[in-house]
Amino acid sequence: MTMKPAWAFKDYALLLLLATLWSTSFAFIKVGVESVGPMTLTSARLGIAMVLLYAWIRFRGYRLPRDGRSWMMFGLIGLIGNALPFTLISWGELYIDSGLAAILMGIMPVTTAMLAHIFIREEPFTLRIGLGIGVGFGSVALLLGPAAIGGLSGPVLGQLAILLSAVCYGVSATLIRYAARPSNWAVLASGAMFCAFFFSLPVTLVVETPWSLSPKPSAFAAMLYLGIGSTALANLIFFYLIPRLGANRSAQVNFFVPVLGALWGVLLLKEQLSLRLLLALGLILIAVAVIQPRK
Repeated sequence: MTMKPAWAFKDYALLLLLATLWSTSFAFIKVGVESVGPMTLTSARLGIAMVLLYAWIRFRGYRLPRDGRSWMMFGLIGLIGNALPFTLISWGELYIDSGLAAILMGIMPVTTAMLAHIFIREEPFTLRIGLGIGVGFGSVALLLGPAAIGGLSGPVLGQLAILLSAVCYGVSATLIRYAARPSNWAVLASGAMFCAFFFSLPVTLVVETPWSLSPKPSAFAAMLYLGIGSTALANLIFFYLIPRLGANRSAQVNFFVPVLGALWGVLLLKEQLSLRLLLALGLILIAVAVIQPRK
């Protein structure tokens, strides 16, 4: 897809803002799950984002469609791109640091490249992408380490949950690239968030009984930030950019997310960066750089 030169700076500035919103979410999730369950945190951020996104499209004069085909797409994107990965990330961060979660999420562009090759004609698979995928999976093997072979412990399961969420995001980016148009991206984002919230809420009420929890003030602050910044605003930006830049190029945002996410973990939560973590971070950044178009 050809991008108009006049819009290049704006689009890539939005990518950088998106990277900031997504990278800080890992630290805020870590804060939130200290006193509320992962499902409760997910439902809260989805509910806040649902209200804000619906208010946005109504302000712009749009309405949600009523046809079944649109709602089927809303449901797929809402489940795979929001409800499921949000829950997996929140659950995973019960066992691992936020910085490690952010670094593992760096594998998302690799899965996006693979899926885009299969489903999007304009974004074919190349030798360069294949090399990037190989380096990316090497970084994952380095992060999981020997513990994954010796048995599935809590930390390994937490890491696998983050990796599965990255795959979900890759599938979601491909679906959005297929369904989003310059004229409907905001409606698509709002409809998907409606479905994500209504997928998440019943499970939360049954599994975690959130009324029995005792959230700390910091958990409420985390919910608000995650709902407003990392979900509502981030989704508007992401759904806007994908039809303009394509799934692969939009996934460049994850070139910055692992670096920034690890940085926020160190600065805000006093987490440690081990040598293995830094080596894996370097491999992931190389993998993401390799699979991007040379231009």
